[in-house]
Amino acid sequence: MGHLTSRDAYRNLEDRINWFTQGAAPSETLTKILRVLFTEKEAKWVAKLPIRPFTLKKAARLWGTTEAKAEKLLDHLCEKGLLVDSYDRGIRKFVLPPPMIGFFEFSLMRTRGDIDQKYLSELFYQYINVEEDFIKDLFLGMDTKLGRVFVNEPVLMTEKTNHILDYERATHIIEDADFIGVGTCFCRHKNYHLGIPCKLNAPMETCLTFGNVARSLAEHGGYTRRIDKSEALEILEMSYGYNLVQMGENVRERPAFMCNCCGCCCEALNAVRRFAPMQPIATTNYLPKINPDECVSCGKCEKVCPILAISMQ
Repeated sequence: MGHLTSRDAYRNLEDRINWFTQGAAPSETLTKILRVLFTEKEAKWVAKLPIRPFTLKKAARLWGTTEAKAEKLLDHLCEKGLLVDSYDRGIRKFVLPPPMIGFFEFSLMRTRGDIDQKYLSELFYQYINVEEDFIKDLFLGMDTKLGRVFVNEPVLMTEKTNHILDYERATHIIEDADFIGVGTCFCRHKNYHLGIPCKLNAPMETCLTFGNVARSLAEHGGYTRRIDKSEALEILEMSYGYNLVQMGENVRERPAFMCNCCGCCCEALNAVRRFAPMQPIATTNYLPKINPDECVSCGKCEKVCPILAISMQ
C-alpha cells in the first residue's frame, strides 16, 4: 500500500506539471528525476498548487494547514529551487516554475550536496537526449517558439547597428534589468558529470538570470550570485570570446534568463541540429554572409558555427 501511495504522489505531480503549456512527457525516467528532486511529501504538496502565482493564504487553504506551517513549507521549497517567489505590491507570491527553463535547470545551477547530481545528470541525459518525446514537445509542440537567439553584436558592421532593435540586443537586456544573477550553466554542468567536457573549454558560470527569478534564486539556496551590470557585461564579453551563443526567452521585454551557449553541450542548439527543418528556436533577423573576395579558406567560420550550418567546399 505504501508503494502505491508513493507512486500516486509522483503521478499526481506529473499531472500537475503537465498543466504547463510545455508539459513533460510521461516516462519512467521522469518519475526517477522527480523522486530525486522531490520527497514524497513534497510531491503531494506541490501537486495541489495552482498554475498561476498564489499567496501564502491560498497555499495554506489548499494544504489544509495554518499559514505559519504553510510558510515554512513554501520557504523550504524555495530553498530547494522547486518554487520561486516574488512581491506584487508588497504581497509575497509563489509559483511553481515549469520543468525546462525551470526547476530542471535550477537543480544544476550550483553544486549541491543534498542530491546526487551525477545520477541526476544521467537521468537528464536519458530523458532529454535519448528519449525524444520531451525535447520534441518542448521545442516543436507550441506555435510560438520557446526561446530566441540574441544578435551577436560585436560582429555587425558599425553602420548596421542602428537597425538592431533593443529587444534583440543582449547588452540592452542587461542594462534594462533591475536585478541580475549568475549561476552555473545547466548543460555544461550536466555534461561534466557525464564525463563529456565542453569542446570550447567554456567556463560554467555564465547562466544569467534577471528580475524576480534572479532575486528568488539568489536569496533562497544561492542558486545564483547577485552581480551588477558591469560584471554581467564582462561575462557577456567573455562569452563572445568563447564564441558562445546568447539565447533567452522568446519575449520582447525583460526575459527572465539569458544563456551563453556552446554548440557541444547546449540542449537548445542540439535541438536545432536535430530538428533543423522545423526551426525549433526563433532566430535573429541577421544571417552571416561570406565575402568571397576576402575569404582565404581558413575554415574558422566552419569550426565555430555551433549548429554545423557552414561547410567548406
